[in-house]
Amino acid sequence: MKKDLLKMLDLSSEDIFEILNSADQMKYNLKHGIAHRVLEGKTLAMIFQKSSTRTRVSFETGMYQLGGQALFLTHNDLQIGRGEPIEDTARVLSRYANGIMIRTFAQEEVETLAKWSTIPVINGLTDFSHPCQILADLMTIREYHTALEGVKMAYIGDGNNMCNSLIVGALKCGMKMAVATPKGYEPHADILKFAKDHGGEFSLVNDPMEAAVSADVLVTDVWASMGQEDEAKKRMKDFAGFQINNAIMQQAHSKAIVLHCLPAHRGEEITAEVFEAHADVIFDEAENRLHAQKAVMARLMGAQQA
Repeated sequence: MKKDLLKMLDLSSEDIFEILNSADQMKYNLKHGIAHRVLEGKTLAMIFQKSSTRTRVSFETGMYQLGGQALFLTHNDLQIGRGEPIEDTARVLSRYANGIMIRTFAQEEVETLAKWSTIPVINGLTDFSHPCQILADLMTIREYHTALEGVKMAYIGDGNNMCNSLIVGALKCGMKMAVATPKGYEPHADILKFAKDHGGEFSLVNDPMEAAVSADVLVTDVWASMGQEDEAKKRMKDFAGFQINNAIMQQAHSKAIVLHCLPAHRGEEITAEVFEAHADVIFDEAENRLHAQKAVMARLMGAQQA
């Protein structure tokens, strides 16, 4: 595994399973009161240009449980918000901290930060990729299905960062992947090329009913991500019919689980009835962000000298 986690494409299948195994162990340790302070005395600098409940709380809590500390930094706290080049921010933080987590808009910004940083950089979310969430999703699916290989995932909605990352994660883990998006909202071209070159069982359609057939896992996300609020009304029209509801669920396996990375807009991408029927799984998924991210931080930052 590289020194950074910038996108799911950076991870090999072996990397993913090693992270998931470590996350499982850390979850077990936490539940049984077993100390695992493997980052004692280390600091994670967290840059937030997009706000988030789950990302902030899970990384801060995770670093505390691993024995370190996390610094919450917004664009108001950094000179990067006042025009300082990102390469200078990277070099400064590299002198103070042991790792950087950044949640922002452009993937290029994360890649540039990593290029100039001498400490690990973790992508907490960009418009292109959301690797930490997908690791938590895969962890959750494995908890409910025991294994990942051969499990069919159906993603229904916008071909956004979640969709991009799920395709890569699912195919690298031997899963079957079906994606249904409205025309014009397909996943990124680089991801579609990966899917084609990878040779796994993958389909991209414009009919959510078709994608959901025999699915073991159904996944959706908000139709308008942060920063797309001006497009929300148009998207509501374009995404009509792309809601996970009882009709969609009837196409899937009777014991299919539903995932949602949250926040959820009940009545839009998912009905309140389906959400509440699968709430236990969805909030297990949310909890697993903590464990998956701890595994990532321990793997990337634990190899450093204190």
